[in-house]
Amino acid sequence: MSVLARSFESAAQKQGTIVFPEGNDPRIIASAHRLATEQLARPIVLGKQDRVLAAAEEAGVDPSGITMFDPAESEELERYASTYRQGRTLKESIALRMVKKPLFFAGMMVACGDADTMVAGVSNATATVIQAGVLTVGFAEGIQTPSSFFLMVLPSTSDQDERCLVFADCAVNIDPSAEELADIAIASARSAAKLLSDPPRVAMLSLSTCGSASHPHVEKVTNALEIARSRDSSILIDGEFQADTALVAKVAAKKVKHASEVAGQANVLIFPTLDAGNIGYKLTQYLADAKAIGPFLQGFARPISDLSRGASVDDIVATSAVCLAQT
Repeated sequence: MSVLARSFESAAQKQGTIVFPEGNDPRIIASAHRLATEQLARPIVLGKQDRVLAAAEEAGVDPSGITMFDPAESEELERYASTYRQGRTLKESIALRMVKKPLFFAGMMVACGDADTMVAGVSNATATVIQAGVLTVGFAEGIQTPSSFFLMVLPSTSDQDERCLVFADCAVNIDPSAEELADIAIASARSAAKLLSDPPRVAMLSLSTCGSASHPHVEKVTNALEIARSRDSSILIDGEFQADTALVAKVAAKKVKHASEVAGQANVLIFPTLDAGNIGYKLTQYLADAKAIGPFLQGFARPISDLSRGASVDDIVATSAVCLAQT
């Protein structure tokens, strides 16, 4: 079963609640309608009623099966504002103004357990979605860096079945420090554990394999590896590896002299910079005819995700299923 099929099956079994803060967009209404009618989730759409209904009319769907409301008129507004103020020196009026914003209201729904996940981004920038997530949902234990991952699904060949890999970070952190790279590796291992059929095997990628080159770029990766190992010894993680060493058993056997449960069999690839990650996933997508599913946000206390501004209804539904599978 493919990773997407497993995610859809998991979502259908869990029947989780998903909140969409961008109810003015017809794609969101169409996606919520599909999730509801196909019994994949209980969608909640935020926005002023007249605008949400106008979006539903434009999308050509019946909104009667979708829960919708305006955050500014919600009975939960004061409770969310009070929770948002905890640990912050904020006036009540400022907290109320913040959580009236659909992104922040949706984040507080997730933080307070009233929704299982939030999916946004068709009309908000990635940085804005991340900021709302950080300030409401917060980071997962031990993580201080928001990041992203792609699910890369490589088609089956005569030699092997369909293969799914996690690529990170390909969309958020331009030049992560060693500490941030360790956060990305740990978060990616956790994401992969929830989505892949095999245990995560995390490779820290570099221009070097096990000291074959000396450069500050290589040192950053080796430092990140040691930090990640010290913070979570349960993760199968190794490096620094060139990509072929991480993925090809014959190459790993020649280049890696120590025992490794990752070399040659990695399914989670951690790129040293956003340049490398973005280029790597697009080369894989177009030269290997792979499906690039995502990007998905990670590192948060509960799953939330960002969407491309050009996301289709299929994209939004798939992202929703993957997010729900991680709950």
